[in-house]
Amino acid sequence: MSPKPAKINTFEGRKLANIKSQIKRIRTNEKARLRNLSVRSELKTLVRKTREAIEAGDKAAAEANLKVATRHLDVAASKGVIHKNQAAQRKSKLATRVAAMQ
Repeated sequence: MSPKPAKINTFEGRKLANIKSQIKRIRTNEKARLRNLSVRSELKTLVRKTREAIEAGDKAAAEANLKVATRHLDVAASKGVIHKNQAAQRKSKLATRVAAMQ
């Protein structure tokens, strides 16, 4: 009598681990990836708006956008979406450019 073939679990067409905890980790990682994706996208948009205000020479809009971008960068860093040093570098770069405006 031959042994049964191993059952291969799949998730969205990919092979999946048989270990219960690993199956859960894959599910939770996917949820976190999608959540982080939207946060990163929003960060890019806020930084871009600040940069555009700087290039347009609109100091009031640049300062307002910098304030919003700084807050979102801090939250993203505290949640682990981006590294804290990356957030610090982005904030510093934007703040320096805004401060250099006339």
